[in-house]
Amino acid sequence: MSTQSSKERPENLQFSFLDDDATISTVKESKTLFIIRGLPGSGKSTLAQAIQDQYKDACKIISADTNKIIPAIRSSIPEDYSKLDEDLVDYCKRDISVVVVDDTHHERERLDQLFDIADKYQYKVLFVEPKTPWKMDCLQLKDKNQWKLSVEDLKKMKPSLEKDFLPLYYGWFLSKKSSENLRKTGQAFLDELGSLKVFKKESKYFLPAEDPKVKLDLTSYFAKRPPGVLHCTTKFTDFGKAMGADEYAQQEVVKASYGKAFTLTISALFLTTKTAGARVELSEQELLLWPGDVDKILPTDNLPKGSRAHITLGCASGIEPVQTGIDLLEFVKLEKAGNKGDDIEEVGGGKLQYFGNGMWMLLLSKKIEVKALFSGYYGKGKLVPTQGSNKRGSAFNPCTII
Repeated sequence: MSTQSSKERPENLQFSFLDDDATISTVKESKTLFIIRGLPGSGKSTLAQAIQDQYKDACKIISADTNKIIPAIRSSIPEDYSKLDEDLVDYCKRDISVVVVDDTHHERERLDQLFDIADKYQYKVLFVEPKTPWKMDCLQLKDKNQWKLSVEDLKKMKPSLEKDFLPLYYGWFLSKKSSENLRKTGQAFLDELGSLKVFKKESKYFLPAEDPKVKLDLTSYFAKRPPGVLHCTTKFTDFGKAMGADEYAQQEVVKASYGKAFTLTISALFLTTKTAGARVELSEQELLLWPGDVDKILPTDNLPKGSRAHITLGCASGIEPVQTGIDLLEFVKLEKAGNKGDDIEEVGGGKLQYFGNGMWMLLLSKKIEVKALFSGYYGKGKLVPTQGSNKRGSAFNPCTII
């Protein structure tokens, strides 16, 4: 815990991102969009100021109140938000580490606008709500809100704020620094693998049958990656529509861990004809956040908990990122059956193994630790290019196998 932590801070302002040294450090080396959500008068601006006080020059606050946007139930999002969004985009373009948006955020349409901006500029999103005892008490809020909204006005907004806003999926989202380091390591793996004669001999699995002599560019082959920052998914919740979503979100360990830093351990990199990814070894603490029903391809599979934990680095054309976890489970099933793969040779980062059918794994001689925040992804989930003119989103650089 930080030295100033909870002793000096009131209980309603005790959050990991304000008090926990590891979390503060991870946030500082990340790009995080804090979306503060709650009824008028509930303490949002006080919370925003506490974040500003902790992160100082690394933090910028954008306030709907300051922009004179009166909270209300509306048929459409008012034009007044255009100036607010101009400031938000400007801060994102400047890679400000911590951006705080202070508003009621009771409208899904408005939240979708923020999620799109977060995706575009590679920001992880943290939903934060005040912990004040009166945050849902409309009688008290009537006297506390600066807009002099009536009890009836507040009650109209209350239903959309009473239920937790669940993400598309939960997971650990890597810091900017850790993401960059992992991408470099993944790139080195592609470069070295592509240069090996043994891989060239087996490259038929990656080439079209009608033209097996075509040059193979691994980076172009893995042309897409998931949106947002690199991450390790724990639970797909589909904004609350997926089976078991609410039960997962309501677990105390999930609530307590949201917005908190973890250190993930990467033990291997792997590549198949469909995906490229990193294998994650989960600690006992991290396994508490891991669902018990995801480590299987077939209902009869019985694999160790956490077997599917991975970070997607790239997907082949037409392949969705969910395939990366399935590919990793195929490796695990082979290992469990006694097939440890053929030891090919020692390469720069460790021991290269080949399992046949275009399945390659690099067991890292030195495991990689990456910093990550446990949070949710709230965007549309559409795949984005791994390369192109926008280097901000590039997971790999071009490399050609001849």
